[in-house]
Amino acid sequence: MTPAAQQDVLDWLLAGDPAIRWQTLRDLAVAPAAEVRAERNRVATEGWGSRLLSLQGSDGQWAGGTYWPAVDDDPVNQPWTATTYSLLLLRDFGLVPDSPQARRAVSLVRENSRWEQGNQPFFEGEVEPCINGMAAALGAYFGQHVDSVVQRLTGDQLPDGGWNCEAERGSLRSSFHSTICVLEGLLEYEQATGGTPASRAAREGAEEYLLERRLMRRKSTGGIISEDWLLFSYPTRWFYDVLRGLDYFRATGAAPDRRLADAVELVRIKQQPDGTWLLENTHPGKVHFELEDGDGSPSRWNTLRALRVLRWWDGS
Repeated sequence: MTPAAQQDVLDWLLAGDPAIRWQTLRDLAVAPAAEVRAERNRVATEGWGSRLLSLQGSDGQWAGGTYWPAVDDDPVNQPWTATTYSLLLLRDFGLVPDSPQARRAVSLVRENSRWEQGNQPFFEGEVEPCINGMAAALGAYFGQHVDSVVQRLTGDQLPDGGWNCEAERGSLRSSFHSTICVLEGLLEYEQATGGTPASRAAREGAEEYLLERRLMRRKSTGGIISEDWLLFSYPTRWFYDVLRGLDYFRATGAAPDRRLADAVELVRIKQQPDGTWLLENTHPGKVHFELEDGDGSPSRWNTLRALRVLRWWDGS
C-alpha cells in the first residue's frame, strides 16, 4: 500500500469510537502518551463505553444475570447481554480501571453478581476453565483479587497443555476455545501481579500447545482443524480464531515465534484492496447494541487488530 492509502486507513480508524481511537493512537500512530491517555479517558463518557455502562442495572448486573441474562427468550443462540460479556467488552474498550465509572461498576458486580452454576461471588469464579479464564482476566484488569481462580486454573490444565470446559465431563483433550480464554486471563493476571511460578509455567505450556499446532493445524496431520477459525470475528466472545490467537501473542510482548508464520500470512492475504479487513464471522445472539455493520463489511476492530499484529511481526 502507498503511504497515502495507509494514512487513509489510519484516518478511518481514528474516525471511529474512542475505544478504537485510543488503541489506534497507541498501537499504530505511536502518539504521545498524554494524547493516548486523554483519548482513552473518553471511553467512560462517550460512545460505546458510556452507553454500555449506562445499561448496568441497579442490582449491579447487566440483563439481570452473571453469565446468562435473567430472561433468555432465544431457544437457539446464546445471548451476550449478561454481566460477564458486558465487562469483557468494557475491558476490550479499554475502560480505565481506576476511573470513577469503572470503580463504581466493578464494586456493584463484586457485591451483587454471583455465578449461576454454584452461586459463587463473581471474582471467585466457578468450575469451567473458559469462564474462569474470563473471570481471571476481568478481575486482574479491574484490580480485584483472583488468586484463587488462577490457582484453580493451573490445577485444571490438561496433560497436552491446554484446557477444556468439557474436562469435568471426562474430556482429556484440550480445546482452542477454552485455552485462549484461559491464556488471556493468565496473561492479564501476570501483567497485573507478576503472576506465580505455577501460573507462568501454565501459560508457557498452553502457548506451546497452540504453537505446536501453528494456531490452526492438527498436530497429527497438519490439516486445518476448523475452517471457522480462519474467519475473523469481533466480539470474539468465547470463540477462538486465528486473529485472536495472534493478538494474544502480540500482547505478551515477546518476540514472535516463527511457528506463527502461516497464521500471519493468513492475516496478510485477508487485507482488502482499500487496506481494511472485513468482519467475517459474527457469533449470533442477542446484544445490547451493534458495534459494526455486519459480516462482509469493513471492520474497524479487525483492521486495528490485524494491523497491530503485522506491525509486531514485521518489526521483529
